[in-house]
Amino acid sequence: MADKKTDPTLEDLAAQIETLRADIAAIAESASAYGRARGEQALGRARATAEHTLNEGERMAAEAGRYAGDKADEALEAVRRQPMLALAIAAGVGFLIGMTRRR
Repeated sequence: MADKKTDPTLEDLAAQIETLRADIAAIAESASAYGRARGEQALGRARATAEHTLNEGERMAAEAGRYAGDKADEALEAVRRQPMLALAIAAGVGFLIGMTRRR
């Protein structure tokens, strides 16, 4: 037969269950805090990457705008130097477009 002094009582089991509940709650809180911290780190990295990408895009757009402006200036200068050639090229391009649209 079991010794009554070493047998767990209902109160002992209830106390152990309550301790277990408190431990599980503490573990859940730790896991939640860990998840929040990792989420904040990931958000910070994503923001930094987005800002870098935006800055690079703006820089490249400005560079492309300068390049297009330079090429437009070169084209205008070529037309000023050789207006008849420019007129002939424009007429030829217009003729080709007209021919392709007829079909």
